[in-house]
Amino acid sequence: MTLHRERSGKVEILRLDRPEARNAIDPDTSRSIEAALDEIEADPGVWCVVVTGTGPVFCAGADLKVIAAGQGGEIITARGGFAGITSRELRVPLIAAVNGAALAGGFEIVLACDLVVAADTAVFGLPEVQRGLLAAAGGPVRLAQRVPLAVALELAMLGDPVPAARAAELGLVNRVVPADRMLGEALALADRIVANSPAAVRGARRLVLGAADTDRAGGWALNRDVLREVAASPDGIEGARAFVEKRAPVWADPGPPRVNPGSEHS
Repeated sequence: MTLHRERSGKVEILRLDRPEARNAIDPDTSRSIEAALDEIEADPGVWCVVVTGTGPVFCAGADLKVIAAGQGGEIITARGGFAGITSRELRVPLIAAVNGAALAGGFEIVLACDLVVAADTAVFGLPEVQRGLLAAAGGPVRLAQRVPLAVALELAMLGDPVPAARAAELGLVNRVVPADRMLGEALALADRIVANSPAAVRGARRLVLGAADTDRAGGWALNRDVLREVAASPDGIEGARAFVEKRAPVWADPGPPRVNPGSEHS
């Protein structure tokens, strides 16, 4: 088994489990992640996902033994692309709990997540250029959207690793904590998310991600669409009612995934 799954309340934990291979992604791991995300998408009881790794490394990217054998295409899945996740559109927030080095495709998995909690020993990088390869699972594209152009170019062209503290300064990491607190911090962050209305969280997430990929007019148009959806949801009334009645809100379970979820992680 190359992927270990756990459930903590409304949070699903996906743990890469190939420590002997530095959690490198092989075809079985990609298929396992895609299957897990398929089940999560169909499960209204999952409101957030945490992705982490077993051992001292988060993920070293694609398994180069698979690449060398000419089987690299088998690491790409139909819905999620590399590792079954880097090009997947999900209805729930993703948190990367980075326990160690996240390199090459491992860094691209991190960049496909919404929030990042990193151990203070973690490093991030796209070393593909040092091996005559291209980081093609969204890494350079997402870097260009998240950090200054000069920084994105440096990371993409030099291939050198960046320590967690520097990644936080660049806005690529939300929290840096001691390694023994990393997963607990990520789960605490997930618990804070799932304490909120899932309809409002998903609406806010879709709006932020969508607005990042459009102009101001498109952002306001999306804002109107999302506002209508959230206001029409049961949570839109429940939140105000709970405040008036001085009690904790009881949020409705989310419905089925959207047919056209927009541009999340595209």
